[in-house]
Amino acid sequence: MKTSRREISGLDTPRAHPWTEAASNSDSRYYDLKAQPQLVRTSLEDFTPWSGRGAVETFYRLLDWLNAPGGALESNDCEFTGPHDNPSPQFHKAQECSGRLMILYRNLLHNLSYPRVEWLENAMHRHLAEIDPEFEWGVVGTTIMRTQYVELPVPDESQMGYQLMISFWAWGDTEDETMAHLDRLFGNLSRALHEASARIA
Repeated sequence: MKTSRREISGLDTPRAHPWTEAASNSDSRYYDLKAQPQLVRTSLEDFTPWSGRGAVETFYRLLDWLNAPGGALESNDCEFTGPHDNPSPQFHKAQECSGRLMILYRNLLHNLSYPRVEWLENAMHRHLAEIDPEFEWGVVGTTIMRTQYVELPVPDESQMGYQLMISFWAWGDTEDETMAHLDRLFGNLSRALHEASARIA
């Protein structure tokens, strides 16, 4: 499927892991889904209005797996905007939905190494390129984000590292078609993350 690397301006301030609450919305806050897996289906405020849709259940299963005991990776944050009028003229569909998933190595020290996080980014592009090549109506983008790992027992300046932001978009002519394409995208993303995680292990 289609992928891209994205450089995003205006993001010079490092994110924190774990973070407390979002600057833009105090109702959005970090939950450690490794410690509280039951929150996957109740705490993601952008996704809960769409619960019951196949795509959202596929995403929940992806988070269940990412944060399960013994994994190589974990999630940090996610966001979702449901189907709305498509602002992207290069995709000839009436509606678009979009969002993001932030992932990092379970071993926090690995996130201090840019080459390790870059390897994960490259692995995602490589595996996604091999999966579902005929799929036209979904795109995954990646961005390496600067992150401060505030719980590492080292001086502040040595806590600086990175994490991988996976952005996603899906398109359709109706809400149902858009969500069906999103479900297909999440299935592909899950396969790619499983492949990358197996190589880490």
